[in-house]
Amino acid sequence: MVFHYFGKYILLIQAVFRKPEKFSIYKNEIFREMVSIGLGSLGIISIISVFIGAVTTVQTAFQLTSDLIPKSIIGGITRDSTILELSPTICSLVLAGKVGSSIASQIGTMRVTEQIDALEIMGINAPGYLILPKLLGGIIMIPMLVVVAIALSIMGGYLAGSASGAVTSQEFIQGLTTDFIPFTLAVAMIKALVFAFIITTVSAYQGYYTDGGAIEVGNSSTKAVVISCIAILISDYVIAQLLL
Repeated sequence: MVFHYFGKYILLIQAVFRKPEKFSIYKNEIFREMVSIGLGSLGIISIISVFIGAVTTVQTAFQLTSDLIPKSIIGGITRDSTILELSPTICSLVLAGKVGSSIASQIGTMRVTEQIDALEIMGINAPGYLILPKLLGGIIMIPMLVVVAIALSIMGGYLAGSASGAVTSQEFIQGLTTDFIPFTLAVAMIKALVFAFIITTVSAYQGYYTDGGAIEVGNSSTKAVVISCIAILISDYVIAQLLL
C-alpha cells in the first residue's frame, strides 16, 4: 500500500511539471502564493525565532557551570545550533502546520466541489495550475523565511544573554565570530529547499486526492500536516548524515 500511494504521488508531481498552457497566468498565481506563504508566515516565524534563540542561550549558559570553559562559547553554540537545526527544522514544522494545512484544505475543497473536474473538462492541466504556483512560491519564500529566522534567533540569543547577565555582549559576539564555518549556511539552505518541497507537494497530494465532503477535507488537512512533519524529520536526518 505504501508503494501505491508513493506511485500516485510521483505521478502527480510528474503532472505538475508539464508545460504550462499560458505562463502569464502562472506568473500571477506564483506571486500571489509568494505573498501568502512568505508575508503571511513572517509574523509567527519572527516570534518563534526570537524566543528559540533566547531559550537556547539561557539553557546553554545554565549548563556551562565550569569556570574553565569561556563564556564566549555560548555564542558559538547558539549560532551553530540555530543555523544547522533549530531555524530550518522548527520553522518548517510550524510552516507544515500553517501553510500545509491551508494548501490541503484549499485543493481538497476544490476537489469535493468538483472545481478540479471542471478544470480538467476545459482541458487545463489541473495539477500544474493548482500545485505548481504553490510549489514555486514555497521553494522561493521558505528559504528566505529560514534566513530571517536565523538572524532573529541569533538576535534573540544576544538580547537574552545580555539581559540575564549570563554572557556579556562582547563575549557573545566573540563566540559568534569564532570558528564560523560558512558551509553550515549552505546546509541550512539545502534543508530549507527540501523541506519546502515536502510541505507543498505532500499537502497538495493530500488535498488533490480528497474524496467525500467537508469531513474528508479536514482529514486530508490533518494527514497533510502529520505526513509532512514525519517526512521533514526523516529528511533532516538524511541530509545531516550525507552533508555533515
